[in-house]
Amino acid sequence: MRNTAKLTTAVLAAGALTFGLTACGSGKSSSSSADYSGPLVVAASPTPHAEILNFVKKNLAKKAGLDLEVKEFTDYITPNTATEDGSVDANYFQNQPYLDDFNNKRGTHIVPVVTVHLEPLGLYSHKVKKADALKSGATIAVPNDAVNEARALKLLAANGLITLKDGVGNEATPQDITKNPKHLQFKEVEAAQTPRSLDDVDAAVVNGNYAISAGLKPAKDALLLESAKNNPYANFLAVKKGNEKDPRVKKLAKLLTSPEVKKFIEDKYQGSVIPSF
Repeated sequence: MRNTAKLTTAVLAAGALTFGLTACGSGKSSSSSADYSGPLVVAASPTPHAEILNFVKKNLAKKAGLDLEVKEFTDYITPNTATEDGSVDANYFQNQPYLDDFNNKRGTHIVPVVTVHLEPLGLYSHKVKKADALKSGATIAVPNDAVNEARALKLLAANGLITLKDGVGNEATPQDITKNPKHLQFKEVEAAQTPRSLDDVDAAVVNGNYAISAGLKPAKDALLLESAKNNPYANFLAVKKGNEKDPRVKKLAKLLTSPEVKKFIEDKYQGSVIPSF
């Protein structure tokens, strides 16, 4: 903004007042001035998150008085940054350990609203039919983000392929492996690329949503699959802190945990996606 020396004090004061009123009226982060009249825009991974949201949109939202818009993203970063900067109102794609790590590293303020489902992480292969058939020195692709890499290694450790240091948590990396009887090698790739890596490696640990998108059936095709019992990796609807009371968000949270959505998940995904409510 440019000011000239000829502007009077009165004009400057009026301009400052106008600017102040405009700023107060336009901020989405202010609960007193938030505009909840438009559609609720939710960022989501295509499968199964966007599919579940689109089921809600087509079958439940109108009756509940909810105008829902679904935006699909294929990565695990943009949905959170878009929620933080207000480009979208909410997101649905992630679990608590991933969100905690993301908020800590990027200074974002995303919080969970309601937990909806679990996508079991699995080990897949185009070359062997059983995990114990992996040869010595076999290469396994794992997601390269901190939480999903640790999750992948814990899946392998739970099934006896490797041993991790005692007490290692969501920060585990291949350097934390203490026993590796098959001398497995690890190739770190972006989570979305793990299914595509199956032709180049002996096996890959793939997130459930990417497995389904690639035509894999976790309940049938995985050599190893996470247990749903006491699993901390369930996926939830999330918003920027302060927007939890948005009435549109509350409506969506209720619909996402409805009997209709539970039946949709069970019927469509046949155990590859598991309701968490």
